Amino acid sequence: MKVLPVNPTDNATPEALRAFLGQCAELAAAARSPQLVSISMAVDSLDPLAVLESIFEPAELHFYAERPAQGFGVAGAEAMVTETFSGAARFAQAKAFITRTLQHSIAVGPLEENFAGPHFFVLGGFAHEAPTAAPFPALRVFVPRWQVSRMGDGSVAVANVLVAPDLPLDAIVQKLWKAHAKFRAFDYRAAANRDRPSAPKRIEEVGRAGGYQRAVAQALAEIARGDYEKIVLARAQRLTTAEEFHPLGVLNHLRQHYPACYAFSVANGSGQSFIGASPERLVRVAGGRMHTEALAGSAPRGASASEDAAFARAMQHSDKDQREHRIVLGSITRRLADLGLRLEHADQPRVLGLANVQHLHTPISATLPDGVHILDLVERLHPTPAVGGTPRKPAVAAIARLEGFARGLYAGPIGWVDHRGGGEFFVGLRSALIDGHTATAYAGAGIVAGSEPENEFAETELKFKALIEALTNR
Repeated sequence: MKVLPVNPTDNATPEALRAFLGQCAELAAAARSPQLVSISMAVDSLDPLAVLESIFEPAELHFYAERPAQGFGVAGAEAMVTETFSGAARFAQAKAFITRTLQHSIAVGPLEENFAGPHFFVLGGFAHEAPTAAPFPALRVFVPRWQVSRMGDGSVAVANVLVAPDLPLDAIVQKLWKAHAKFRAFDYRAAANRDRPSAPKRIEEVGRAGGYQRAVAQALAEIARGDYEKIVLARAQRLTTAEEFHPLGVLNHLRQHYPACYAFSVANGSGQSFIGASPERLVRVAGGRMHTEALAGSAPRGASASEDAAFARAMQHSDKDQREHRIVLGSITRRLADLGLRLEHADQPRVLGLANVQHLHTPISATLPDGVHILDLVERLHPTPAVGGTPRKPAVAAIARLEGFARGLYAGPIGWVDHRGGGEFFVGLRSALIDGHTATAYAGAGIVAGSEPENEFAETELKFKALIEALTNR
């Protein structure tokens, strides 16, 4: 990526912007290729979700993610550059696409700031292939036209434009200048209030009644036979409401009630959105370090501090939960072994308490060797045993056979890659596909030797209850 010594704030006039874009057009002509031009500006404090509410268009792609407890939020809308991939090599192909795009990119502004410069938003399905007519492809990567972010008390606005030698500069300047004025003093009054629909008038199980318990029983037989050690089996429920769902109305609820989770929404530009509040980070890369985690083993929250602590203690001393957690931790270690990482983590898992459930949790970190890209990590870590199983190949094959529905983005890797090769990915859990008056919600549980079909069904019911309460005013 070429970085030009231009300060957009000091040169904030339409004439200066036109001269800059003219220079970029000359560089595009010399390179015989369009250039992705990224203009970043530090701005007054912005709320990314409020901005997205103001510019939301159902016919455009969007990406939003926020983790209040971590102090960040980011939103991007409209696709300036986009590509889709499928097959076992989809992450390697996406990495090559990002590398090629950055080779033909020009950036200006305070690139040392968090979320400055071009960002590639990545929406990954659970499986390498997506069914025909699926709402989302197996993997989509896009750079938005507009991006706003907040990290702590700092905010950055980014405009991305594709510049070619024959670009109509005057029209582009006018559009960018209008956006510049808007983001410098954002007026939130244009945003319409979005509320959640009322309680579902119908909830349908996707698949046959009683099918989940039978699937768990079959999985336990296959575990006893030695086919695999652990498998994660999910359920899907289709909710129908009198009013239409709006993803941003649901998000306002999610970020307030689940501050330790990634509240997120990704849209396909055809009116459908995948939203949720995921508790699980897949991987983060920043400052030459990678961070991931093992998250497995579950218990409910108690009505009092004593009951809550009792549930947590029982989970910590549960042979089934501890064994499930060790399987996940061991699998992560094996999957990253060929990259030369020296993983650092505590000997015993912690308890991660969320609004409606608590998990055994082990943070893992390591110094990243030169030449290792964040998508190399995503490719090896996805799907983790916490959403797939172990050994991975036979467990994932069994999921497709036993569940009876396509997961889509559920339990897939969702996140972003920045121009430095850093970024962050989370797992698309506690989530639902929104489509007009319907929402398809997903919930799963880990199955190991000693699991009981009715107990695993009860765990998914607990997760569904929280998700339905978040989706609707139930």
